[in-house]
Amino acid sequence: MSFPPCTEKEDDIQEHDQHTLSEQSSDVELSRRTFVKAAGIFGAGVAAGIPRIAAAAEEAHAAAATTPHTMDLTLKVNGTSQSLSLDTRTSLLDALREHLALTGSKKGCDHGQCGACTVLLNGRRVNSCLTLAVTADGADIITIEGLADGDTLHTVQASFLEHDGFQCGYCTPGQICSAVALLEEHKHGTLSAVSFEQRLSACSDRPSLNDQEIRERMSGNICRCGAYPNIVAAVRALVPDEGCGPSVSELEIKPSTSFGARS
Repeated sequence: MSFPPCTEKEDDIQEHDQHTLSEQSSDVELSRRTFVKAAGIFGAGVAAGIPRIAAAAEEAHAAAATTPHTMDLTLKVNGTSQSLSLDTRTSLLDALREHLALTGSKKGCDHGQCGACTVLLNGRRVNSCLTLAVTADGADIITIEGLADGDTLHTVQASFLEHDGFQCGYCTPGQICSAVALLEEHKHGTLSAVSFEQRLSACSDRPSLNDQEIRERMSGNICRCGAYPNIVAAVRALVPDEGCGPSVSELEIKPSTSFGARS
């Protein structure tokens, strides 16, 4: 089937339609190119900016970590209330030594392993290097400086002096504070790890404080000079006589692997 030839007017209309379609196709192609180009530029910009953003975030985190956060607190040290404003990361040991000039408590290992920093916190012995000062807010703290009554030594201090329970003396403040707490703990019936291996005294419901008990209870305090025998003797001399049954010196003493005992 054949169609009659187009008239001149129809030819003009057909040419106009083709030209319009060509322009629209060109516009679409131009838009695609523009989109792809713009997306490439944007992607390159984001990729280049990511390290900068990461570096800025890292700097902000580091600044936040190093920015001190202070807190007002009151420490009752050796019977005297002390108001301080401290970095929340300050240890009790640093608060005592650096802010209150109480340098009797020593910084030995700063990891809670040697016991040279031992103080009494509400009557309990603690490693002040591992105790945050803010946690002791309002607590009653006794350091080596607060044990003596003026020129009169505490009984534990006097016993260490009498039995020569020290050599260089660096660990001695912690040893003495620990011994003070030890005697109180035993008085109140607190058991140690070796208490279950000991026999009870004839008139008490708690194990006698013999050498093995003393070594175990003092095992958190290290003496690098090796004055352990004299330290044990100094503590043993303070054990009260219960008035019945065998004395401490008559009790069987088993070998111990703690507090300087030789293997």
